Amino acid sequence: MMELMFVGIFIGTMSGFFGIGGGMILIPMLLVLGFNIKTAIGISIIQMVFSSVYGSYLNYKRGSLIIGEGLYVGLGGFVGGYIGGYVTEYISDEVLQFLFFSLLIFALFRLFFSQNHEDDSQTKTLSVMLLFSLGVGIGIFAITLGIGGSIILIPLLVGVLHYPIKKAVSAGLFFVAFSSVAGMISRLSSGTIDFQNGLIVATASLLGVTLGIWLKEHISSKNHKVALLVLYIFALGMLVKKIWFSY
Repeated sequence: MMELMFVGIFIGTMSGFFGIGGGMILIPMLLVLGFNIKTAIGISIIQMVFSSVYGSYLNYKRGSLIIGEGLYVGLGGFVGGYIGGYVTEYISDEVLQFLFFSLLIFALFRLFFSQNHEDDSQTKTLSVMLLFSLGVGIGIFAITLGIGGSIILIPLLVGVLHYPIKKAVSAGLFFVAFSSVAGMISRLSSGTIDFQNGLIVATASLLGVTLGIWLKEHISSKNHKVALLVLYIFALGMLVKKIWFSY
């Protein structure tokens, strides 16, 4: 139990600082602790609900979260997340691990080659239907893998729509709130979620979220991007280690 509490605080800090649900770090850590990937995905979804809702509330209070377009992407993420919660049961552990690995490679590549934008002057926009469709697609893919989807959304916002990275981080965590709630509802209805361990991790993550958001407000955008790249590499390394030893 103590291990899960410390994991929750750590993941919550990562969630608040990077705007992620935390699944891309939490799942490899749970695999190392001995959980199978489908149980790890369920625990991750519960944690994401707690950290993303609370973190979005804190970001809104601080003025770093502007609802706007994020609402349409989020609603799409809710629909996609609900579907994704059922899809998991029909995909093998090996395929899930391969998809997770591919997703991390894509996010690392897209973020690395993106330019830094300090303000909204070059921010592009999309139609409401395209934003909603984007949310659906990310939601299905993300919740199937037990992640919130922001590791896909943030590189797209920064690299394609030219969002300032801190605005993209806040929007990413807001998206996670929609996709993770939908994913948890669908997973609970199918009885495939470890609620007891999930609540331990999720409750502990709230303390970490508060710390992570405070840290985010006290770091430059350039250093924030570097830290995000390091996070992706760390998660990739943990997953490679798990896959290597499993074979």
